Amino acid sequence: MNAGPNHYTPQPYDPYGTDEEDGTWFNSEGESAAYQQPYQGQYQQQYQGQYQQQYQGQYQEQQQYAPAIPEQRHGDQPTYALRTVEQQVPAEPAYTIPETPDAGWDDTPSRRRSWVSRGVLLFVLAIQAVLSLRLSNTAFQDEALYLAAGHNIIDHLMNGTPLHSGYESYFSGSPMLYPVAAAVVDGYFGLSGARLLSLLCMLGATSLLYSFTRRMFNERVALVAAALFAVTQPTIVLGWFATYDAPAIFLLALAAWIVVRTNRAPAVVVLLAAPVMVLAVAVKYASALYVPTLIVLAALTSWHYRGWRSLWRAALLAVGTGVLVGVGLMYTNVLAGVKQTTTNRAHGTDAAMDLLEKSGEWGGLMFATACAGAFFYARRGRMNESPRSYGLHGPGWRWRTLLGLLLTGTALLAPAYQIHLQTSVSLYKHLDFGLLFAAPMAGIGVIRLVGKHFRYPQLGILIWVTALCLGVSQSEWRFGLWPDSTPLVKAIEPYMKPKGKYLGATYEVPVYYLRDKTDHSQWTSTYGIGYADKKGVVHHGNEGYRLALKDGYFDLVVLDGIATPELDKYLERQVRESGHYRLVGAIPFKLSSGGSGTYKIWTKTS
Repeated sequence: MNAGPNHYTPQPYDPYGTDEEDGTWFNSEGESAAYQQPYQGQYQQQYQGQYQQQYQGQYQEQQQYAPAIPEQRHGDQPTYALRTVEQQVPAEPAYTIPETPDAGWDDTPSRRRSWVSRGVLLFVLAIQAVLSLRLSNTAFQDEALYLAAGHNIIDHLMNGTPLHSGYESYFSGSPMLYPVAAAVVDGYFGLSGARLLSLLCMLGATSLLYSFTRRMFNERVALVAAALFAVTQPTIVLGWFATYDAPAIFLLALAAWIVVRTNRAPAVVVLLAAPVMVLAVAVKYASALYVPTLIVLAALTSWHYRGWRSLWRAALLAVGTGVLVGVGLMYTNVLAGVKQTTTNRAHGTDAAMDLLEKSGEWGGLMFATACAGAFFYARRGRMNESPRSYGLHGPGWRWRTLLGLLLTGTALLAPAYQIHLQTSVSLYKHLDFGLLFAAPMAGIGVIRLVGKHFRYPQLGILIWVTALCLGVSQSEWRFGLWPDSTPLVKAIEPYMKPKGKYLGATYEVPVYYLRDKTDHSQWTSTYGIGYADKKGVVHHGNEGYRLALKDGYFDLVVLDGIATPELDKYLERQVRESGHYRLVGAIPFKLSSGGSGTYKIWTKTS
């Protein structure tokens, strides 16, 4: 049997076989292995590396000599001359292909990854801040209402000034919380300071969104989620809007962060989220829509470590939240406001299709991306950008499906609630509450579209740039829906009297800017009236306005034709027919969102 070129393997019957006594072998001239020892060192060097390992086991009991080659014959026996055969060893390759890793990056936590990720997050927050700070207009009706109420409450607490009753009955949040806090800031820094408070809340919400998304998935998903949330129209507008919504969103984000961050801690630690959730509901009553999401999230996020015991964690959070809400309702009088502005709110006339169209326009891109992310995540738990993804496998597809449905479905709560009320009032603000929870799934959607090793980065860039363009244009349009009130305030300031009675469409704005000269009790809105005539009979609606103007009840009438256009036309006709008023000002204005109008001011003549 030939083991290689010019090599010979002796057989038992061969004259060059082994000696049965000592196991050595010899040739025909009787030369044993001892004769060949001087040649061993010469040829052992030829069997280094991988070829030595290949042949050493096969020939370790054999001597490395070729059989003798006959030179001449002496009779019947040939004479052999011993000759060695040089081993043919292939040359080493000039280049060896290195081993290819199974992933281009590893998402296990590291200090370098954390700092790089935080740097990108700061860049996202800077973009969000710039987009909000670029908006400019005078105070909106809601802003003026809350800030003026806050100043009134502070004056009542500090100086005993009469408190204008009724705030609890129509405010969409506790008047003792945000209005007071915003009024304190407004007292030192003006409207810009109050709006800056909202910006800090929205930046904090984006940061918390990044943090709890990173905890559930990884840095890439978290950064994409934060980047998408930061450039939506509601986020940009609420970041420079002095209303309840920004602090409520921040508190919901903080509650979600606590729930996710404590998923491995003892179950009782989740109660830290309960007071934050209750405070969010107190700041903005509509936040109660998202309390069930947080409770279910408490169970899902701890399922990896507790299994069925995670249900006790969710139950503990639900009971703790319920107890705190009960105590709050027992010792405060906000229940009337909850019924008036939330549970029993008057229904509008907007069609469901119109509300769905607006919801899709203002948040549809992010919601569609979140739906794609939930679908991809249900099919495969591991992020496909790295086969060594850290902590993303979860209990299985059922758990992943539930998480995707929970986070994505939460974005539908606001549109469903607004469709139930048949009104688009505050729809764009309420959408942001749901988008906060849908953002993590939107992050997964973009990551899956981009693919492993950034295979299709253009898809992710396309989605984010589209969201950015929509957010920029829509926020500019939103901030231009009301006119600049500076000329109006200057025009009516000389007519303010300590006991005067005024009629105005958006009277909250002059009350805020002229709070040292007038207050809410002196004004009647065009949204409703209860006028008592000389006989004590109370009249409402158009009849109430007609009789009040006929009797010369108001000292000043201010109309803009925007807030209640049909009623304004009716009131203008009644003002002229009454004979008690004269037109003292007509101030034209243009809206940056398009359109124009005119402030019309009448003062009482007698």
